[in-house]
Amino acid sequence: MADIKTFYLPDLGEGLPDATVVEWHVKAGDSIKLDAPLCSMETAKAVVDVPSPYTGKVVKLHGAPGDIIETGAALADFEPDPNAKQRAEAEATGHHHGPKKGAERSVGSPAPDDAGNVIASDEGGEVQTGGTDREDEGTVVGAMVSGNTVHVEQAASIGGVKAVPAVRALAKKLKVDLTRVRPSGADGVVTMQDVKNAAANGSAALGAAPARAVPASAGRHLAPELPQPGHAPQGQQRGPVSLAGKPVRTAPPSVQASGQPEQLKGVRRNMARVMADAHAQVVPTTLVDDADLHGWIGKQDITARLIRAIVAACKTVPALNAWFDGKNLSRTLHPQVDIGIAVDTDDGLFVPALRNADVLDAAGVRAAIKRLRTQVEDRSIPASELSGYTISLSNFGMFAGRYATPVVVPPTVAIVGAGKLSHDVVAVIGGIEVHRRMPISLTFDHRAATGGEAARFLKALLDDLALPN
Repeated sequence: MADIKTFYLPDLGEGLPDATVVEWHVKAGDSIKLDAPLCSMETAKAVVDVPSPYTGKVVKLHGAPGDIIETGAALADFEPDPNAKQRAEAEATGHHHGPKKGAERSVGSPAPDDAGNVIASDEGGEVQTGGTDREDEGTVVGAMVSGNTVHVEQAASIGGVKAVPAVRALAKKLKVDLTRVRPSGADGVVTMQDVKNAAANGSAALGAAPARAVPASAGRHLAPELPQPGHAPQGQQRGPVSLAGKPVRTAPPSVQASGQPEQLKGVRRNMARVMADAHAQVVPTTLVDDADLHGWIGKQDITARLIRAIVAACKTVPALNAWFDGKNLSRTLHPQVDIGIAVDTDDGLFVPALRNADVLDAAGVRAAIKRLRTQVEDRSIPASELSGYTISLSNFGMFAGRYATPVVVPPTVAIVGAGKLSHDVVAVIGGIEVHRRMPISLTFDHRAATGGEAARFLKALLDDLALPN
């Protein structure tokens, strides 16, 4: 009987518990070479290509596009080519990924259908072939490096199209046929902007016209299309009366749901976990006040001024520029100010870190923020830049809202929220004036800081914002 090896999903980030299958680059029965792209996976950090750990035949795929695979669970089964040099026999990269303990999986069990409708269980285990127990040797993941190392994604040529995994994921989301997109990148690589342009002008819509031939070996698995929430099936239009001419009655939510349930994936899935942890661990208290910007001279960069004010407040009251360990009841005060800046996207919330904000001038702050936002938008931001900040800023006022109770994410102690600017009537000596003001909300973990420290921090922040320039 052929020697079947099971490849288990490695940790694609810093201890991430799972990842979502975006796209398989092969199907069961295909031959694949060592380090060739096996599939694209989306994590809370990025979209990455997972390389094949073997040269040989793909026997089974554990999951379809859209399925969530837990780290350490089976991803694919292979029949290695006995005549090819495999990585395990050639050189080790030091990144071995075996199954989780405490479970068994039978390779001889029925394989999934062509849709790959098998979702990996919570457990991995020993691999059995022909009824003979065999301890899994662990699998080396090609050139992939996990942990704190930054992944540098290369454009892979799949189906005759050169593109990085994040571009392929965006094309799938925007329903753009990559084979019809005109590449503008070096060496014919399709860029993020190429996909956005094609989506905007409709020049490469899926199914719009026959695309150029794709080799059979580059088959894709497509997830079934679900109706959009709130949309009636084709040929049926919603209206105020039924076909019988009577008023339409809707059922309460407890009787029947009107939309399709959607499992959270990638960034939103991670956001849900982080917010739940924050709610369970932090004792939040919020102070609010208004920063008076009437004294500002000329046009100024509001975000840069907010960053500067936070730095000034951190220097005045270091207790809020800290990490708190609730389990050991210990506090770490930081000499530097690394500010986590909340960036809202369609995929969910990212919080990249603006490093060493205390030594940057206004131009340096603006350049750093622009770089971080660009990296977030094209999903190229390194995982290391999405953690380790010492205090946070949420500039929600650029959309709407005056005050808020922003969430403190452990181990940080505080987060500043900036609301929407307004022109308010202000009482001054001898009369009234109209001043431009910015609502400020400060949420802090009351386990780590006192109310007095928080109030002094807020005052220092407001005082800096009130300065002319």
